[in-house]
Order: sequence, then C-alpha cells, then structure tokens
Amino acid sequence: MGIDYGLRRIGIALSDATHLIAKGYETINWNGRDIDWALNRISEIIKEQDVTDIVLGRPLRTDGTKSETEEKVEAFAGLLTETAGLPIHYIDERFTTVIASQYLHAAGKKADKHKKVIDQVAAEVLLQDWLDRH
Repeated sequence: MGIDYGLRRIGIALSDATHLIAKGYETINWNGRDIDWALNRISEIIKEQDVTDIVLGRPLRTDGTKSETEEKVEAFAGLLTETAGLPIHYIDERFTTVIASQYLHAAGKKADKHKKVIDQVAAEVLLQDWLDRH
C-alpha cells in the first residue's frame, strides 16, 4: 500500500498481486482533525486487500532537509503502526504531486479539477518507485 498523507486528503495506492504495478485505489477525504476516522478507513482497506507493507511518502524539502510537514507524517506513521501493525517504508515524496499532475495532464485532465485523483496518483508514484527498487 502506498500512502500520500495530507492534511485534507490521503491518497491510497495498491500494488497488483505480483507486486510489479501500482494503481491508485482511493482518496480519503478528512478534516485534518479526526485522524481516528482516517486510520479506521485505512485499516479497513488493509484487511480487505490483504496489505502486507506500507510505503509512506516523506515530505523532504527540495534541498533534502526535513520539512515541518514531516513531523506530522511521523506522528501519523506512529499511529498507523499502532493501528495496522505493518512495516512502514519511507520514500522521498518530493515532486510526486508534480509528477502526478503531469500524468493527469498527459491523460488530458486538468489537475486542479481532479484533486481527488491527484492524491491517488501521487500515492501510486510513491508505491511504484518503491516497487521498482525492490
């Protein structure tokens, strides 16, 4: 499972059974405050889809240093570990939203009109990168 964590939306991507191809699965819309609701939905997906590992984007700055958002991602990862009990693999998420926007543009869709999908595509980019490396 690939996760693109955000304060309004959490993009979810899953791999195929052979662990070769990532595909956007769902965008969880949340208010940035009710983390339990978001974690419960992620837990449901984990159980429904027999997820064994989680790839989570790490929001580094373009110069590679830690960003303010990374602390929120680390807190989310801690809660996710408690809830799901699965290994979490971090991957640099710099430029994933830009890449996702480019994919949508190439498909003839405007990213600003497809905010729900862009988070899934960003999660897909993260997961595919991890799958390609492993």
